[in-house]
Amino acid sequence: MSEREPESRELSFVSRERGPAHDDDDDDMLQNGRSLPPTDRGRGAYVSLACCTVAQVPIWGYSVSYGIFQEYYSSSKSGIAGSPGSFATIGTSQMGIMYLMMPVAFLLLHRHPRLRRWCGPLGLLVTVVSLVSSAFVDSVGGLIATQGVLYAVGCGLLFSPISMYMDEWFVQRKGMAYGVMWSGKAAVGVAMPFVFSALLDRFGLRATLLSWTVASVVLTCPLLFFLKPRVPLPPSTQARPLSFEFLRRAPFWMMQLGIAIQALGYIMPSTYMATYASNIGLSSVSGPILVALFSFASIPGAVVHGVLGDRISATAVILISSFGSAVPVFLLWGLSRHFANMIVFVLVYGFFAGGFSSTWSSMMREIKRDDSSSDTAVIFGMLLGGRGVGFVLGGPVSGALTTARGALSEESLGYATIYGPMILCTGITAILGAWGSYWKLLNKAASQGFSECLPIRHP
Repeated sequence: MSEREPESRELSFVSRERGPAHDDDDDDMLQNGRSLPPTDRGRGAYVSLACCTVAQVPIWGYSVSYGIFQEYYSSSKSGIAGSPGSFATIGTSQMGIMYLMMPVAFLLLHRHPRLRRWCGPLGLLVTVVSLVSSAFVDSVGGLIATQGVLYAVGCGLLFSPISMYMDEWFVQRKGMAYGVMWSGKAAVGVAMPFVFSALLDRFGLRATLLSWTVASVVLTCPLLFFLKPRVPLPPSTQARPLSFEFLRRAPFWMMQLGIAIQALGYIMPSTYMATYASNIGLSSVSGPILVALFSFASIPGAVVHGVLGDRISATAVILISSFGSAVPVFLLWGLSRHFANMIVFVLVYGFFAGGFSSTWSSMMREIKRDDSSSDTAVIFGMLLGGRGVGFVLGGPVSGALTTARGALSEESLGYATIYGPMILCTGITAILGAWGSYWKLLNKAASQGFSECLPIRHP
């Protein structure tokens, strides 16, 4: 059986760094006397990618639109008493739990792959129970329990096996696949807030939640039917061995630290953009438009960064995303308060920052190269946990930053508003999101000389 050898030639840090693509399966691998379907191409791979992308609608549709529900809960229409902070806790709990449970879920499903076929249906059942229950609760505590905790667990159980199946089907084009998947989430962020806003205004909270329950079931059931694993389940029920060697290596933790820092700042523009637009005197429709444009720009951003991750090194693609995110924050958001400039800002920032999660495939490739016995899906779950840490910290940090100034300035600079400290934090965290790249370049400079770190190597 032929094996693909990693490319040994490296053209500075922008060259493609490839290691073993997956655990022990390849395009021409035989199992039980039968050849496995090809990776990266063919009907099975594309069906898996399509199912995984469409699945982002029921998984993330409510989470990315929670700002609409938070506004509704805070109004007199909901009939639910609570402070704005208590309603915000529902959304932060939901997003935080979804991400923080990923490392445990991915580890468990890797060790016991037979659980994957039941994990998706169980997740759907949990989401249905949580949504139906939340439609009939009348307290903040009930909403936190149903929407903040139970719904997050259900969506996490749905996301985990679906992502692991896609990871099996794509090896050399893994970055492209993850980019398309994340673009599906971004597309949800464009459309669903407007859909939920219209439903709440016309039918009210209970009808909206129940209709979303039905839509989630209708969307998810066909996906669970058509989505199949590439590698057949082993006949033995014995737990799979799992290597944690990559956790003992510095590269993983440097990249994980960068992910957490980037997530801390990334959540701020999308969370406060609508409020910022209102406070600086823009029209009431400006905020939702800016948020929608941010998500819209993330669609091509996710795909482009994913494709780049398949072609160039993790160091390069992370730096592109980080500096591409930081520049518009400092120059467009911080130095102006005009609507036209804000449109340019959300488009540029959304493209580069929205593509950051698609760079993870290149990180996974580098980590896999250092520890060939590790599983890329498990690494992906760990990286999701790092993002969850950043999101959880981002809520209280952003709240503290917006209260650092006492009043809204009349000056034309975004830095002069009460959001000035938050703008600076967003730009700085975007730069520090490439922490793993900086660490790698410094190590390379220390061991091989500064010239080896330049984009163009001298002969």
